[in-house]
Amino acid sequence: MASFSLFQIRERNIRILHYTWFAFFMSFAVWLSLGPMMPFIKEALGLNDQQAKVLLILNVAMTIPARIVVGMLVDRLGPRIMYSTILITGGLISIAFAWADRFETLALLRFLSGFIGAGFVVGIRMIGEWFPAKQTGIAQGIYGGWGNFGSAGAALTLPFIAANIGGENGWRIAITLVSIAAIAYGAVYYFLVSNTPKGSTYFKPKKMGAMEVSSSKDLILYILMNIPLYLALGVLAWKLSPANMGLLSSPSVYACYAVLVALYLVQVWKIWQLNHQVIKQPAASLDQYKFKQVAILDWAYLVTFGTELAVVSTLALFYVDWFELPKVTAALLAGIYPFINLFARPGGGWISDKIGRKLTLMIVFSGMTGAFLTLGLVDKSWSLGMVVLLTIIGGIFSKAGSGAVYAMVPLIKRRMTGQIAGMAGAFGNVGAVIFLTVNSLTSYDQFFMFIGMVSAGVLVLIILFLEEPEGQMAETLEDGTVQLIDVK
Repeated sequence: MASFSLFQIRERNIRILHYTWFAFFMSFAVWLSLGPMMPFIKEALGLNDQQAKVLLILNVAMTIPARIVVGMLVDRLGPRIMYSTILITGGLISIAFAWADRFETLALLRFLSGFIGAGFVVGIRMIGEWFPAKQTGIAQGIYGGWGNFGSAGAALTLPFIAANIGGENGWRIAITLVSIAAIAYGAVYYFLVSNTPKGSTYFKPKKMGAMEVSSSKDLILYILMNIPLYLALGVLAWKLSPANMGLLSSPSVYACYAVLVALYLVQVWKIWQLNHQVIKQPAASLDQYKFKQVAILDWAYLVTFGTELAVVSTLALFYVDWFELPKVTAALLAGIYPFINLFARPGGGWISDKIGRKLTLMIVFSGMTGAFLTLGLVDKSWSLGMVVLLTIIGGIFSKAGSGAVYAMVPLIKRRMTGQIAGMAGAFGNVGAVIFLTVNSLTSYDQFFMFIGMVSAGVLVLIILFLEEPEGQMAETLEDGTVQLIDVK
């Protein structure tokens, strides 16, 4: 396709883009409805501050393993069936959450609700199949940015439903309505799309269970990069321990730790089984790629998307606690933050297409670091307008950064795009768990300062080690024919 226009709806790939970003929109409207609904839930059920913050952490925890698993499944089964399954299943879990009464039940169902957040990974593979490298940045940016707007859609509509319909049960009705809409669209999506353009090959991984790597150094790095995924879940178990929330008993917490260690060792074994041959003989040149590219993008997305999830989850409570705003007003102001996704994330992808992937990431991380380090100096004497402006600036850079990360993900290794996207997406949720845990232990200004410091560290990694995609990547058809795919 010579040009890119969102209004060329006669073009099949443009229709696929619209169908798919809306699937993402619905998944995020369900998943991240918790943030704007939390003031209503907290008041209706009499939750304390720590219980509310634990629910916010649980909301993003399950998505860590879910994105890894979904990344593998979408590479094997295709995005069409995976997105439909996620929307329908996630919607049903969300409805169950909406009508729960006990905190323990709410906590369990909110943990399971994180499954729907893995839908994002599915669309990355879908869009990667339908758009060439020179347009993948803008296409992935629109998919991610407009889909992420589902959290803003929830923030701008659900509080009004909760405040005006059903009294104390208003929040239940609001969450139920958006969940039913997601289930309906999940059923429709299956009949609207196909996994690839007509005549194209859907490349699948040679083996399942772990990523393929190219060298012994990459194998060691891959094993190490799995550690943060399990540590984040360990932090969650600690947060629920008797020393903190008391939701789990000491034996249960230690059992969680043991299970996480066992799962990590199983994962290491799977990685070794799939890749041990590279110790003696690196992969064939056609199959090689640099895993450090994946690792740096993982850390970058930990900051960009982790910040987005953490800030969008806490912003309404922040405005209520620090500025004593009414709940609906606070929710509306908080809704500005995800609203930025409409232009910032596509903008990050578009700029990546124009000036390069690495340079774009350097620019957005510099801006993000400055914005959040400045927010780290905030206190209650600051004007509300100044604080809102700074959160908007920080949001623009962080969301543009997310667009820039996923402008590069499909250009590493086509047949593993889902797995690479899944791992990067999981790191985004690791970031959310880390940042939300810090938020639960510190003041809001320290929370913002911590984000800025982590952003500065990742900026150094990008400058020193990330490489701009060049040339072509190779994939082999079933008949042995090699297909070259441009990455620039």
